Amino acid sequence: MRQTWIRSLACLAALLVSAGANAAGPSYPDKPIRLIVPYPPGGGADLFARTIGPQLSAQLGQAIVVDNKPGANGIVGTEQVARSAPDGYTILMGNIGPNAINQAMYPALQYDCITDFAPVSLTGFTNHILAVHPKLGVNDVAGLIALAKRNPGKLTYASSGLGGSPHLAGELFALMTQTTLTHVPYKGASPGNSDLVGGQVDMTFNTLPPLLSYVRQGRIKALAVTGGQRAASLPDVPTLAQSGVNGYDVSTWYGIFAPAGTPPEVITRLNREIERALANVEVRSKLEAQGFEVQASTPEAFGAMVRTDVQKWRDVVKRANIKTN
Repeated sequence: MRQTWIRSLACLAALLVSAGANAAGPSYPDKPIRLIVPYPPGGGADLFARTIGPQLSAQLGQAIVVDNKPGANGIVGTEQVARSAPDGYTILMGNIGPNAINQAMYPALQYDCITDFAPVSLTGFTNHILAVHPKLGVNDVAGLIALAKRNPGKLTYASSGLGGSPHLAGELFALMTQTTLTHVPYKGASPGNSDLVGGQVDMTFNTLPPLLSYVRQGRIKALAVTGGQRAASLPDVPTLAQSGVNGYDVSTWYGIFAPAGTPPEVITRLNREIERALANVEVRSKLEAQGFEVQASTPEAFGAMVRTDVQKWRDVVKRANIKTN
């Protein structure tokens, strides 16, 4: 009797272990992960995603499918992630525009930058660059300001879209230099950069990485970078503050988000693997060569940064009196 009872307990224990294993399901991930970039190919977010994607895929043992979903200044792709199943299989290559500035720019925005996303990790920063077409005939920021004041409203600058960080970088420049510039928004950075190279627009405040090769080829002229420090990839180019626009400091961050409600263990796994990928020497070197400053973070620190920036850019939008249609 006692042996029968012991065997019954053993069988029961085995069944419970088996049931627990089946309830937990296969370990994450067990299928490809879609990494949505809310901009067209060729911009900073796209470059970042396509550089870290293969390394993440190798580490996770699953394909990372980079999926460009441009439109409405990043809103289309970002909203799609916010509405996706919170299972870790649809994630976002976010940045300061759709994940902070849009909260201030669009009162009717269909997602909330803070409550609809689970921050996973910061991945890095990049300077913006004030670059002009050589036909303008200016060699420094002082010369550009003087030209703009002689021709109010006639100089045009390209951006990746209304309300994005390149747009607001230009608005802040105009406010601080008391000039009037004409904003020309594009659907992403790449088409605006192409028109700058072709001379269809006069200047841009777009992010540095996609413009770096054009600067090195002499097809456009870099007058200044917009951050608090010079860019390692362009050490001879001064900051706007060093060029006389005192207090000017604008940079763009990039990072990975999942939909709100994604299980904590999935966020932890993704965070750990992103940190590993960014520590990879080859990945880091490629990103730095493209003008990025690489930096990972905890989900908590990344979330705190997003909350701070939502408030910061709300103040800038109000001060510049920027309105959406």
